[in-house]
Amino acid sequence: MSEVRKIKPSLSKGTRDFLPSEVAKRNYIFNTIKSVLRKYGFEEIETPAIEKLETLTGKYGEEGDKLLFKILNSGDYLSEIRSKKTEIASLTSQEITPMISEKGLRYDLTVPLARYVVQHQDDLAFPFKRFHIGPVWRADRPQKGRYQEFYQCDADVIGSNSLLNEVELTKIYLEVYEKLGIQVSLRMNSRKILEALAEYASCKELLTEITVVIDKLDKIGIEGVKNELSKLNLSAEQQQKISSLLQTKSLEELTAVFENIEIGKKGIEELNFVFKNTTAQNLVFDITLARGLNYYTGVIWEVVFSQSTIGSLGGGGRYDNLTEMFGGQNMSGVGISFGIERIYDVLEELQLFPENITQGVKVLFVPREESVEEFTFQQVQMLRDAGIPAEIFLGNVKKQKQFNYVEQKHIAYIVEIGGNEVESGRFRLRNSQTRDTEQDLTISDIISRLS
Repeated sequence: MSEVRKIKPSLSKGTRDFLPSEVAKRNYIFNTIKSVLRKYGFEEIETPAIEKLETLTGKYGEEGDKLLFKILNSGDYLSEIRSKKTEIASLTSQEITPMISEKGLRYDLTVPLARYVVQHQDDLAFPFKRFHIGPVWRADRPQKGRYQEFYQCDADVIGSNSLLNEVELTKIYLEVYEKLGIQVSLRMNSRKILEALAEYASCKELLTEITVVIDKLDKIGIEGVKNELSKLNLSAEQQQKISSLLQTKSLEELTAVFENIEIGKKGIEELNFVFKNTTAQNLVFDITLARGLNYYTGVIWEVVFSQSTIGSLGGGGRYDNLTEMFGGQNMSGVGISFGIERIYDVLEELQLFPENITQGVKVLFVPREESVEEFTFQQVQMLRDAGIPAEIFLGNVKKQKQFNYVEQKHIAYIVEIGGNEVESGRFRLRNSQTRDTEQDLTISDIISRLS
């Protein structure tokens, strides 16, 4: 018999395991977000982790396409190449991919949403308000705070042009972060204002390139932006017009500048509507907010945690034609996203997770010898039937082993059972933290005490 080769356990790069305590904390974040979204009428959906490559490619730009995880076809996936008697060495990766891979892992939750809405439009009630929490995958270089597998949480409204949707989503952002105890600044801008900026500088055709440069402002500063703009072959006057507008701090300052630019006036009007209907000190206009995704067409958001350099905790915006890419009718949409991984890091750093968040089992029953295990199990089941999470400790009965188990699982109480307890039906309930003990309790007393 051949010897089995031992493999050292390890993870694929850019992925993580989560301990039970970490899962409990992540669920706290998920449940906090879900509770607010459901209050505003959003319904949860799910889409497959795997999508057709034709669904994913061409939706995220050239760089995004490079980061798609592609799945090899099952079976002899090289047979198509062989059937054409083509030398593999003579093909580029772009030519080979369609022959050997038809599917890929989803890159985000937005493009699958567009596909979902078009495919199920006859079954949905519009405006369609949905949220989705799930993992996405990107073949990016892993580094601190950046993973190849990570969770996203998106909330979108499809099929409504009303700016009250922007107001609701703004309030949702503010309420979620308030419930989590994180003090954030909610930055807002409009792609219409960015389009007006390009029109004001007489370079509308370079809107995409300009927004990419503006999006780097936090990292490279205003001088770096000027340097990047010079590479776009803009005149000194054009560069000056753009850089001067980036110093603007209020919508009032823009009104005179855009008085003859209709799209700019529209952008100002829309933002003013949202600000008027959302009274919050941490809501600020920021003309430098660009949000790199080109499909945004109106109001855009970014959530910033000012006490750290951790980066954005969320973002989103209005998009008007996302469903058209799948042949659907032009349905306007608007959505926001929560940065789950970064929210977790902030809550951990500031110790904002509730103390009892990891407590699942409330009481641990410990049989002192094997002969009382069956009786002990019956008592445990009585607590469970009463809705109290309870567990029986089987195996090593050394007290230190029990206390270590209780500490690791954050169990609040211990009940030890021996022959005397079996005979009398009376128990001692010990607090695992203080070691205080309540004696001579029946199971009914314990149920009443812990309910």
